[in-house]
Amino acid sequence: MPELPEVEVVRAGLAPATIGARISAVSVFDERALTRHPAGAADFVARLEGRTVIATERRGKFLWLPLDTGDSALIAHLGMSGQMLLRAPDAGAERHERIRLHIEHPVHGELAVVFADQRTFGSLAVDGLVPDGPTMIPSQVVHIARDPVDPAFDDDAFRDALRRRGSAIKRVLLDQGVISGVGNIYADESLWASRIHPETPASALSTQAARRLLAEIRSVLAKALAEGGTSFDAQYVNVNGQAGYFAHSLNAYGRGGEPCPRCGGPIRRDAFMNRSSHFCPRCQRRR
Repeated sequence: MPELPEVEVVRAGLAPATIGARISAVSVFDERALTRHPAGAADFVARLEGRTVIATERRGKFLWLPLDTGDSALIAHLGMSGQMLLRAPDAGAERHERIRLHIEHPVHGELAVVFADQRTFGSLAVDGLVPDGPTMIPSQVVHIARDPVDPAFDDDAFRDALRRRGSAIKRVLLDQGVISGVGNIYADESLWASRIHPETPASALSTQAARRLLAEIRSVLAKALAEGGTSFDAQYVNVNGQAGYFAHSLNAYGRGGEPCPRCGGPIRRDAFMNRSSHFCPRCQRRR
């Protein structure tokens, strides 16, 4: 599933082509891509056509494009395999194309924004904006905590949240109500970098360990962003259809049975919440 770095790469790619662009037409080819827009395709189209995009925003794995109405935004969740692609206005249909937005940009001219999704778990919607401190966010995002690269992320509140939770630290890192956008890949990488066993109770982490973990989370996410995100197959690509290459920098995730880059011991792969955890039993001892 695309996580924070992948979604941020997509948001940054959309920004120069969509900010200031007028949405001239919308085509919905598959209403399964509107599961987050219960009013249906006709309402979705009516609320977008003629509107102008004024920004591109993201929190965790959600991205949204605020509209010139001032009270709504086009919101996207990529699910497992969703893609937001920029194409020429007359480009042929993409494989697994679900929705196409035709836009007119004052500098770049006519473009198409294509939402393609092989596994149909992703969705677009037009959602109302509600206050969140000094900013406005879609109502579908209010339950999502700020992510660790957000300037308004509260480090002390994060540490307090860990102190109150006795469940495994990896489970807490995947709790979108505590910290958003980390996901399975970057949780494994951050825990490996900070030498913390994934089953360590969150409440057992010292203040120093919690600070080290948060620093490593930010470091891992920054490196992944610089390398365009993580692509294991063609399901995650940027707006130009290009894959990220952070997969070549992974130290733990997906390396079960291989030697730990730090100590040489074998990386262990355990089942975890219908997924997998990857860690080094020697470097990340459970204390």
